Amino acid sequence: MLPDIPSARAMLDELLLARIEERHIRFLGREGSLPDDMPGASFMLKTDLVHGAQLGMLIGGIVGFMAGIILVLMPPEGLTMRTATILLMALGGALFGAWASGMNGCAIPNKRLEQFTERVQQGQVLLIVDVPVRRVREIEAMIAERHPDFNFGGEEPPMVAFP
Repeated sequence: MLPDIPSARAMLDELLLARIEERHIRFLGREGSLPDDMPGASFMLKTDLVHGAQLGMLIGGIVGFMAGIILVLMPPEGLTMRTATILLMALGGALFGAWASGMNGCAIPNKRLEQFTERVQQGQVLLIVDVPVRRVREIEAMIAERHPDFNFGGEEPPMVAFP
C-alpha cells in the first residue's frame, strides 16, 4: 500500500528502472483517482471472474460427467450412446459452468483484494507487481529501502504451469 498518488508515480518510475516491464505493474486506487498514464488494475483483477470461472468449470465438468454416465447407462429409447458421450457431456458441462459462473463472478469484487478496500477508499494506492519468485525479495528490499512508509500486503503463491 502506498500513501498517495505521488508515491505511486515515484514507485512506478523506480520499478521501471529496476527493469520490471509496465505490463507487470498494476495500481488500484479510488475510482477515477489514478492518472491515465499509470497502469490501473484490469477488470479481471478487480472482479472474481477468474475464480468464478474456475469453480464453474470444475462443478460443470463433474455434473456433465455424471449426466454423461447416466445417458450411457440409461439411453433414451431407440438411441445407442457411446462412451464418447461421457466426455462430450463433461466438456459441455465444464464450458457451460465456466461461462455461467464467470458471469456471476464479474459482479463480485475480488476476494483477495477485499482486505485493501477500506484503505483504497481512504486515498491510498495498492501496488500489484508480478515478478518471478527469484526477484521478489530483491524488489521488496528495494522498495523498503527507498520508501519506509510502504506497507507490504503479502504475496501470492507462484502458479505452476503443470500441477
